Amino acid sequence: MTITTLAIDPSELDRWPGVVTVPRGVKVRIAAPVARALFHKAVARLPLRVQMPNGEISGGGGVNAPLMVIHRPEDFAARVGDSGLIGFGESYMAGDWEAPDLTAVLEVFASRVATLIPDFLQRLRGLYIPKQPRSERNSTQNTRSNISRHYDLSNELFELFLDDTMTYSSALFEDLSTGKRLSGDGFAAAQHRKIDRLLDGAGVGPGSRVLEIGTGWGELAIRAAQRGATVRSVTLSVEQQELAAKRISAAGLADRVQVDLLDYRQVEGEYDAVVSVEMIEAVGHQYWGSYFQTIDSLLAPGGRAAIQAITMPHDRMLATRNTYTWVHKYIFPGGFLPSVRAIEDVTERLTTLRVRERMSMGDHYAQTLRLWDESFMARTAEAEALGFDAVFARMWHFYLCYSEAGFRSGYLDVQQVILDRRNPR
Repeated sequence: MTITTLAIDPSELDRWPGVVTVPRGVKVRIAAPVARALFHKAVARLPLRVQMPNGEISGGGGVNAPLMVIHRPEDFAARVGDSGLIGFGESYMAGDWEAPDLTAVLEVFASRVATLIPDFLQRLRGLYIPKQPRSERNSTQNTRSNISRHYDLSNELFELFLDDTMTYSSALFEDLSTGKRLSGDGFAAAQHRKIDRLLDGAGVGPGSRVLEIGTGWGELAIRAAQRGATVRSVTLSVEQQELAAKRISAAGLADRVQVDLLDYRQVEGEYDAVVSVEMIEAVGHQYWGSYFQTIDSLLAPGGRAAIQAITMPHDRMLATRNTYTWVHKYIFPGGFLPSVRAIEDVTERLTTLRVRERMSMGDHYAQTLRLWDESFMARTAEAEALGFDAVFARMWHFYLCYSEAGFRSGYLDVQQVILDRRNPR
């Protein structure tokens, strides 16, 4: 499913400057022809078809290969030449190109991301790829702003595509084949299965003192409290705190769950279990040590931590840790994905925590993202009524498909990781 090609309204310049305005200047005049040549050289060896405005089709794929339709090749080359993969995403947002199956096209690129650009140009990436703004590093001064830019968009927006549990992380399906056409109740059950496995791993039961780092909209805290635990959950999203508190109260659990607007680094106390679901991605690699040291300092003797983390290959993590990407600019400012090796290295060097077990479930995230995208695409008119325009709709569709492609290609994974103290202090 796709969104129709659009012409960008110049009145949107302030909101979407990178989309409304095609980059020009000396840099673009030099870089655009290079980007055009590299793109066509790359797609010639990919199982992909690229259609130009004159109907000409290139690429290394057969008739059944995913199709990418370029409507404005000069603008496409200018954007990619100017800012690489940021420009690639912006060119989709602007309607420079289209794809009948966007995830399939992006999966082709994701599966070969390490080899698309020649080695000698990859070594020069630091000279032309934008750097992360210091204002987006996840210091205690910046983190609330970074979190707000995504999670405070609108609770109503997230309600359009999430299931009834309002869970914004990978589900765990009983059978992936049945996840292809799930009803709302089935999707909610898959989210509960994920949450319950984490709570089991952390040993949460009657009387447990639980700290949740990253509240979401409260479903994990509710499930933990229903087991008889007392829960303190911390978030930096005002919108999430407000709705989570309402949902917790509606469940009759307000006396067992406390939701605080607080940075995880400022939490005090002692907890039998610390649970954190897909929050480490928002920490930033500069602060992974602080994240795990905080968990270590708060965990009671004999306690366990359970985290769910989106991961990437270690070599790609090292190659891209200082790169500013389309996802940073438009979706998750300040974020960065760890590798499994990075989690193990940081905990072994800086804490008494050790990885006791982990489970990979990347295929389940691909399925989760597909269901989210289907729901969002079916309700874009409602998103527009909330104030989210056609450019936002294309951006959000690209984000969900881009993420799904990462998991389908194996470039991304998601892990449930259980940690305890193998060598008590």
